[in-house]
Amino acid sequence: MAYSSFTQRQFSRSSTSGSTIIEQTMSSSSPGHARRLFDGMPPKKKRKSPPPVSVADRISALPDSLLHHVLSFLPAQASVRTCVLARRWRHLWRSTTGLRIVGLDDEVELDVEDLRKFVDHLLILRERTDLDSVEIKFDEFCEEDQPYVKTWVRFALMCKVRTLTLHVGASEYLDLDDLPLVSRHLRTLDLDGVGLQATFLDFGTCPVLQDLKMSHCNINACRISSHSLKHLTIYCCNSDFDCRIHVSTPCLFSLELSHFSGRTPILENMALLESAHVYLSDYCQDVCLNYDSGVFCGANNNACKNCVPTEDDCSREYVLLGGISNAKHLKLLPGSKTFIFARDLKQCPTFTKLKTLLLNEYWCEGPDLDPLACILKNSPVLEKLTLQLFSKGPTHKVEMKGTYSSVEGPAAISEHLHMVEVKCNVVDEKILKVLKFLTAFNIRFGFV
Repeated sequence: MAYSSFTQRQFSRSSTSGSTIIEQTMSSSSPGHARRLFDGMPPKKKRKSPPPVSVADRISALPDSLLHHVLSFLPAQASVRTCVLARRWRHLWRSTTGLRIVGLDDEVELDVEDLRKFVDHLLILRERTDLDSVEIKFDEFCEEDQPYVKTWVRFALMCKVRTLTLHVGASEYLDLDDLPLVSRHLRTLDLDGVGLQATFLDFGTCPVLQDLKMSHCNINACRISSHSLKHLTIYCCNSDFDCRIHVSTPCLFSLELSHFSGRTPILENMALLESAHVYLSDYCQDVCLNYDSGVFCGANNNACKNCVPTEDDCSREYVLLGGISNAKHLKLLPGSKTFIFARDLKQCPTFTKLKTLLLNEYWCEGPDLDPLACILKNSPVLEKLTLQLFSKGPTHKVEMKGTYSSVEGPAAISEHLHMVEVKCNVVDEKILKVLKFLTAFNIRFGFV
């Protein structure tokens, strides 16, 4: 993959001087010159006392491949500094199996401008060896910094990187709108604080991508698609689109969808799904403005603006439950005012493989606890049910365990249900109502 014209111009101006700097540094006997291998690198702090001298340098005796791996865990600046340790270390940093473009101090904010000159020289002087991992992390950036960061990402892809991490801690998103992701080697992608467009989120050009994590990202696309993806995390992301994002990942094993802001994404069929954790807060756009004690205004003449179905809603039976109905393990924790699950339950799917289920108080609202009854009746092989009621944990003041008794009557729920847990902070009227409801299904409780 060729560098952009922007990069070529800059690199051509600096390559000659950069090579001269390296040659002069390597031939010099003064360690002071070598410590400042690249312009922009902070000088190394002086030791308070000299390091102990060992009889044998056992680390330097290790094979190059192992030293390359060890250096990959260091920030790039620290990795380069090892060139002054001994003749054996002079060029090891050029061929590390990983590249960490990060700050030397996690407690100090890092700007792209602080990294640009050093990283540009680093990319010129590195060997073009394959990279197992590349990690890019910084806090602040300006508009003119974006081409530099995109060049670093392109370099990583050119070196056949397998794991790519890009974390931006700024108050605004770093847009990757003109950076199509094309790689036959990329397996893991971890993004934080970036703006994503449709061209980036079509992973058909990444045929071996298996693990995708998006945190605090702005998703401006109608579709996220991958036929190879096995693990997907969407955490604290948002979308400004009026339409729902379609998530098409038919080979997915695990899913986490948490704190999404905007229209809840549509989950298409995930036949191989093992586990899913879905947490929808009351800050998402699918919140009933007229919610009252488990009752939503629904799609009628008096419906609030949020409850009016979108075009996607009218053309599909489910938004969430249909896509995750093949899972073996589910955690479903919606906010009390979100109506998506209640709407999906009107045509409740059958959870034919579901073994363990964690629910919160949302499923126990309403006059007759209909949401809880519906999902229990449609989970024929359920083995463990946990109700986390009005208590977020991880510790709970009250925990009760129950077991299902099949000898007391015909089974309305799974005969395989051998454990029911109810966790709360206090046993009040709402909790007693849930216990009474479960008792009607032949479940008997005791306090832990």
